[in-house]
Amino acid sequence: MASQPSPLFVPVGTNPAQLFGMDAKVRACRIAKNMGLETADQPTPGLPVLLANMAFAWDPAWLREISGRPGAVLTLQGTPVLAHVPAGKDPAPVAAAMEGGGSLDGYELVDAASAELNNAQLRKRERPFVLPLDPESPVGVEKAAYDGAYKGVTDILTLYLWRRPAFHLTRWAAQAGMSPNMITAIGAVFCVLAFYLFWIGDYWLGVASGFVFMVLDTVDGKLARCTGASSKWGNVFDHGIDLIHPPFWWWAWIHGLDAYGTPLEPVYATVLLWVIVGGYIAQRVIEGIFMRRFNRMHIHVWQKIDSQFRLITARRNPNMVILVAALLFGHPDVGIELVALWTLLSLIFHAVRLTQATAAHDRGEPIVSWLA
Repeated sequence: MASQPSPLFVPVGTNPAQLFGMDAKVRACRIAKNMGLETADQPTPGLPVLLANMAFAWDPAWLREISGRPGAVLTLQGTPVLAHVPAGKDPAPVAAAMEGGGSLDGYELVDAASAELNNAQLRKRERPFVLPLDPESPVGVEKAAYDGAYKGVTDILTLYLWRRPAFHLTRWAAQAGMSPNMITAIGAVFCVLAFYLFWIGDYWLGVASGFVFMVLDTVDGKLARCTGASSKWGNVFDHGIDLIHPPFWWWAWIHGLDAYGTPLEPVYATVLLWVIVGGYIAQRVIEGIFMRRFNRMHIHVWQKIDSQFRLITARRNPNMVILVAALLFGHPDVGIELVALWTLLSLIFHAVRLTQATAAHDRGEPIVSWLA
């Protein structure tokens, strides 16, 4: 059986609101195009259409959901917000309902105030936002869009510490016309600078540069999602840097201990580095094996304990917390030892979880996310 064609995305009505420095209609169409939908100003006879009420703003998760459900209409307090009109049906009554008077008979109504979705991409179970879009006060919608772009399962610093400052930076960058790749490139400069400063033992300046990079690493992804500017190249650029740089930071930190005045015995330093780097690579391999075995599901969302452990697992941000805490006491050498220990413990935790999931699967138990 042939698959259903994707609906044509058509905005209904006008709205002068500016969201993240963009016209509301332009932003909505960019988000639709980013999801692979064609856009137009008017429906095309005989083709399915996804109508979008420009009096409202909505989480892109809703666009993804409704575009895959022919005959579904997302409503807020009875007013249609997004509607998937199947091929062969007249979209005019639904468009009229969006503008104040028309019938929704024969459609599946989805209430935005009560429905929940499992957002596998952002690792969270959520009730995506739908809000009236007031041209005089768009900040509330921008904040909701930013929060909606956040991963539900990530490290403790990203989730709590710089969530608010990163929002203001994201908003400023959008209004300044900066692209996500520009933010990633600026962050990459600070990433390399942090490596150099760690290498020469200037740890506090290195930490400052590293934290700027870590915040910008949050901003670029949120900017891409909030403005519909995601791209394959941007995703490779951003995640490639994320994946590669941590071992170099830990290597530079160990090298800088001599200049700082707390050197480690060379063989011991080499062992620590290999524990950290080997443990980091092994954990990434475990994550890949888990995704391959269990239908692309992240190991961090299998059960609630996995999501809770992701807050503090031995990734870059939690490791930096350990290093900064040790640096406060003047012992960056102890900090790197603790990072090695925590990396080993985290590796054991994830290896055990992979083993437990495999055993449960072999017993015939379904391996599904607790968020589903």
